[in-house]
Amino acid sequence: MSDEWLAQPVLTGRYVRLEPLSLDHVDGLFAASKDPSVWTWLNERQPADADAVHTMVSTALIARDKGVRLPWAQIDVATGEVAGTTSYYEVVPKDRGLCIGYTWLGTRWQRTGFNTESKLLLLQRAFDDLGAIRVGWHTHSRNERSRAAIQRLGASFEGIHRKHRIRPDGSIRDTAVFSMTDDDWPEAAKALRARLR
Repeated sequence: MSDEWLAQPVLTGRYVRLEPLSLDHVDGLFAASKDPSVWTWLNERQPADADAVHTMVSTALIARDKGVRLPWAQIDVATGEVAGTTSYYEVVPKDRGLCIGYTWLGTRWQRTGFNTESKLLLLQRAFDDLGAIRVGWHTHSRNERSRAAIQRLGASFEGIHRKHRIRPDGSIRDTAVFSMTDDDWPEAAKALRARLR
């Protein structure tokens, strides 16, 4: 069972294709990363150049090889451009749970339905293919846009982890925690598919 949970198939929708992150995505990610507003609430600094993106991707691939994180590149189906990344993390097959995060999108793809379809693909894999009973999300407690987006997916707010992370600038992050369970999934799936139509 755990082997299946650590597999990374390509997941394709109408707008987005999620393919396992690789060093081939570095230049595309750097092109998508140029707007500083993308990085306001993230736990990584905005990359200054392609070498910095290479380091970010290499770090994600090391985490993948350790079974700690499963990173995907988000690809625009229409243009073939790299739009950003997203990941599974805290994958615990014995408890049938995982989290979705490490997500960012270039500005052009924000508020387009791209993120909705990306999350739908990841949720379908988690609940329908893997038999997950819980999917979680973590975001900065002050990141109102991210919190609203997670709740629009059908996730429930569970509370705040106080002083949970130290950010690259040295500030302390309180983390808002959300989840969706297999009981929530049928209604959430119906609503997400309706939104994409």
